[in-house]
Amino acid sequence: MNKIWIIFFSTLFTPVSNAQTPLSIEERLAQMEQRLKATELRAARAEAEIHELKKPMIPPTATHAAATKSILQLTGDTDLKFYGDIEFNMDGASRTGSLTSIKTSANKDWAPGDKERWDINGRILLGFDGLLKSTNGKFSGFSVQPLADMTGKMNLDDAAFFFGQEDNWKFKVGRFEAYDMFPLNQDTFIEYSGNTANDLYSDGYGYIFMMKEGRGRSNSGGNFLLSKTFDNWYFEVNTLVEDGSSLFVDQKYHGNALDNRKNIVYVRPVAAWLSGAWSVATALESNLINNAYGYQNQNGRWIDQSKRTGYGMTLSWNTLKADNQDGAVVNISAAYLDAADEKDFSAGINALWHRVELGYIYAHNNIDQFNMANVSAECSGDCTVLAPGNYDIHTIHSSWQLPNIMAMPNFNIYLGAYASWLNSSSTKTGNTDERYGARVRFKYFF
Repeated sequence: MNKIWIIFFSTLFTPVSNAQTPLSIEERLAQMEQRLKATELRAARAEAEIHELKKPMIPPTATHAAATKSILQLTGDTDLKFYGDIEFNMDGASRTGSLTSIKTSANKDWAPGDKERWDINGRILLGFDGLLKSTNGKFSGFSVQPLADMTGKMNLDDAAFFFGQEDNWKFKVGRFEAYDMFPLNQDTFIEYSGNTANDLYSDGYGYIFMMKEGRGRSNSGGNFLLSKTFDNWYFEVNTLVEDGSSLFVDQKYHGNALDNRKNIVYVRPVAAWLSGAWSVATALESNLINNAYGYQNQNGRWIDQSKRTGYGMTLSWNTLKADNQDGAVVNISAAYLDAADEKDFSAGINALWHRVELGYIYAHNNIDQFNMANVSAECSGDCTVLAPGNYDIHTIHSSWQLPNIMAMPNFNIYLGAYASWLNSSSTKTGNTDERYGARVRFKYFF
């Protein structure tokens, strides 16, 4: 009976054009099935659209944020390390002046004088290191360390690119320091000659030569270094290209204003032998460019002052790496400088045990020529080296580390102190002058 009604309605609604070619019952049933399937498909689409309209509206930005999670993505397989070094000091010194080219303040704008000094200084260092390792131990990477100090200025410690092969060879270019040939151990205050290749020599004061003139980290140039490791031996050659007159504070040397004519090229080869707790290293640093800087004398003759060659050796015994509690560190260093109109010798020894450090530094300056005109007024009576002659400088320095402040292993306090005195042969009675100071340093790593 149902089939009869289906056939009746199908026949009734069949277009007129089809009336001339009557269809069989099977064909009409096939057409009816196709129409039912089309109707079901349209009903499913309508139901889906109604379901979408019932969903809550989600902003496009939220959808995008959900699709891209808040993660740090690096190109390739680079390992990135972020770290920090916070260092603030509270200082007290007998005078703001110094016997030597000594930097006892992070504030470079502070001027010498004959008054006592109380100072708070410091800086925050942020480090970013990247390293990409390849096959056969090959690698490449970079290091950048922005520096913010308390004077409101931004500086830079290291900025370098390097590549090489592990335990074999390495090439490095940028701003950085090469091998330390005069380690001071856990020093907190004296910091002789600073830690860079600039402003090492203060005219009118004694000079502690420490093989740093060609070490690098210059504010007026860059350096590149090639190193090689072979068994217990380590070799490196560092080359520093910079404005040579930046070595001297205010570009003055032996009472003369320097005229910089071309950049210098320091070459600094180092050979070191390391075995267990022992290490010994020898080094040479020399400027290869003649007439790089100098001055004209009263007769108008050009006087070259850029001849500078230094020699150094250091011996170290370090068991602190193997025994963090009862280990000790002992350093013995010596350096000699052959420069224009001046010969300098320095020697130092220091030891660290149970976080207590004690050291002594001796320096001998032999100055052949010195232009005393207009120097005394600039030094305000505080300069100690104003004439040709021999000068002996003695310094004792000490440091004590207080670790794990407030039970935090990355927060330490250092107590430091130093005392220096100078003996001069430039006067009949001998000129003896003293300086001393103390520091509290807050040190925090992250």
